[in-house]
Amino acid sequence: MRFDIRILVFVLSCCCGCGCFSSALNAEQAQSSRPNIILCMTDDQGWGETGFNGHPILKTPHLDDMAASGLRFDRFYAAAPVCSPTRGSFLTGRHPNRFGCFSWGHTLRPQEVTVAEAVKSAGYTTGHFGKWHLGSVQANSPVSPGNSGFDEWVSSPNFYENDPWMSHNGVVTQLKGESSQATVDAALQFIKQADTKKQPFLAVIWFGNPHTPHEALPELKAQYQNQSKAFQNYFGEITGVDHAMGHLRRQLRDLGLAENTLLWFTSDNGPRPPQFKEEAARSQATGGLAGWKGNLWEGGIRVPSMIEWPARIKKPEITNVPCGTIDIYPTVLAITGAKVSHQPDLDGVSLLPLIDGQMATRPHPMGFWTYPEKGHPKRSTEILLDLKSRQTPEQPNPEGPVPDADVASLATQYSKDDLPGAAAWIDGDFKLIKSISKKEQPEYALYNLALDRSEQHDLAGDDPERVQKMKTELLDWQKSVVDSLNGKDYAD
Repeated sequence: MRFDIRILVFVLSCCCGCGCFSSALNAEQAQSSRPNIILCMTDDQGWGETGFNGHPILKTPHLDDMAASGLRFDRFYAAAPVCSPTRGSFLTGRHPNRFGCFSWGHTLRPQEVTVAEAVKSAGYTTGHFGKWHLGSVQANSPVSPGNSGFDEWVSSPNFYENDPWMSHNGVVTQLKGESSQATVDAALQFIKQADTKKQPFLAVIWFGNPHTPHEALPELKAQYQNQSKAFQNYFGEITGVDHAMGHLRRQLRDLGLAENTLLWFTSDNGPRPPQFKEEAARSQATGGLAGWKGNLWEGGIRVPSMIEWPARIKKPEITNVPCGTIDIYPTVLAITGAKVSHQPDLDGVSLLPLIDGQMATRPHPMGFWTYPEKGHPKRSTEILLDLKSRQTPEQPNPEGPVPDADVASLATQYSKDDLPGAAAWIDGDFKLIKSISKKEQPEYALYNLALDRSEQHDLAGDDPERVQKMKTELLDWQKSVVDSLNGKDYAD
């Protein structure tokens, strides 16, 4: 039988063409399979300050819908009871004391590896929008968002209100509108650009609300007409965040991105302490938990949180596994496949098994430690207007000293024998609290949070063996933190 060589050439060319088409298709599918990541955080929102956690007054329908359709965390913890340290843990997966971010207004260390830097290895573009509070927002600062891994950033040095001034990649500009909505709109510009380029993205959205002062728009205050003026503004700001989250979710659906976008929402610490007893009774900000912002009782560190990711989370779930902001970094790395060549010690764990329904308990305990250092005031508008006055279009970085990171902690050698300040150790249902009093020795209390989430019944006297075991574990962990604080993680 004769075989026409022309037929062979035609068949081979078709096969080669199909192979090329198949390879291109596989590459496109691989890229499209990488989820987008959006990480949102509010400022001083208490565990009880959502409808889904039982607040009788607040209206948060979009957050409630997120919680009802995704993975809801009933025991999610900020790494610290104040702002900047928690934000540092959010970006690094490490307890903030490891890098000297002891209190509000303290900074990252430039040596730290952030989640934004890490995901670049997996081909992600990165953006930060809203409150920064981990260093200067001047472009040439070593701890600006741009020098911490973010390709695009519209950031404020600290909390901010409506029509906020921001640093856009180092150039001071003013956004217009309700503060939370303006922040989301800035993030959406970045998201749409990434979508146009078919590039997976990491967007970090840190709202400035409901931090004081409270300045809600009239239409938001109108939803709380039966409340005092102060509460109209306070509750209105939280509902403003909810509206902004609703707008973000709708836009993701309209863009066709919602299905394969992980959207994570949480808060940076508990609510501020009330000024008056009647304010505490009316706000119900902690949902009945003990304590407030600034301390390690549950009300100071347990915060609302949930993940929505339709492609991976097919049905709603509620988990009581203890998780926290230290887990965000390792979870994102596990999801994106990002690689870090020199990874410092992590305190967090990947929650991908929990997302997939394969984690019933936390693999190791969580530590908390409030190092007794003062905060550093950062007044956003004042800082930004001063920077603007010294900028020119040709020179966004003014002459003079570059705003630097906090370097004092790196120049100090901290003792493992002196571990000052309050601390806590959470192991499953049990929580050990080390408190500091006027006595020479610290005092320890033990609580079973499954039975006593308000921390009213100290079990230390009933279970001395558990107390001793947890004290030893807490001490060992604190010593490892001091090693990091003293620079061990940056050694060659």
